[in-house]
Amino acid sequence: MESTVSQYAGDYPPRIPTPTGRRQRRLEGSDGARGIERPRSVDAAALGTDRMNVPEVFPRERSEVANRALNVSLSVASLMLLSPVFVLIAIAIRMSSRGPIIYAQTRVGLDRRWRETLALRERRHEDLGGQVFTIFKFRTMRVDAERLSGAVWAQENDPRVTSLGRMLRKFRLDELPQLWNIVRGDMNLVGPRPERPSIVARLREDIDEYRFRHRVKPGLTGLAQINQHYDSCLDDVRAKVRWDLAYIERQDAWFDIRIMLRTIPAVLLKFRGQ
Repeated sequence: MESTVSQYAGDYPPRIPTPTGRRQRRLEGSDGARGIERPRSVDAAALGTDRMNVPEVFPRERSEVANRALNVSLSVASLMLLSPVFVLIAIAIRMSSRGPIIYAQTRVGLDRRWRETLALRERRHEDLGGQVFTIFKFRTMRVDAERLSGAVWAQENDPRVTSLGRMLRKFRLDELPQLWNIVRGDMNLVGPRPERPSIVARLREDIDEYRFRHRVKPGLTGLAQINQHYDSCLDDVRAKVRWDLAYIERQDAWFDIRIMLRTIPAVLLKFRGQ
């Protein structure tokens, strides 16, 4: 198990080897944001015939218009209600450490082509797993945190995290700017948590069912987040994927509301479980 864990280190645990070995590129523009990672895409033909035997997981049908309306209305209301909290956090970050207040990072989102791929049984030679988008977070690490480590996995008690960052992470306050991602349409309030392209590429090779997570939009919280702590090994990731797939098969508005309500005690009281 230790050898397995040593292959992975978090955005926050040991480093996940990037398939290409290339350094992360910088985003274009003048805002100095973080770079978009473009790892070697997974070659579907190279994954082997065993993957064809993995049972398909299909998202439960629901009205996307109604779901979008629910997500936007709740996100806008939350942004307005929490605006004083945003200001206080921004001031605290600016006063406690040098660097930007908002941290932009590349993540993999919805795979919009999976239905077509399923129908035609086509094999795409270049596939990052889903649509790449920029996620926003309050900065919790030193500005040079990944200069040597590169893309790494999230972990508790990360030495690269600032003192203020530990408090923000403890209560998941660093994730609040992702409400804007929901308004933009990159994410939903509830869904599988999005990962970085280099991490997705590796996990898709190690976990056959991982690709099914991208058949729905990623979420700010999810069934895995209210039932499981930080991942510490590959088996933890497999367990998280099982929670994600269970959500995908049951997704509806009432189920989303129940997960959102259970997120509060899961974060504040560290209560997890059924």
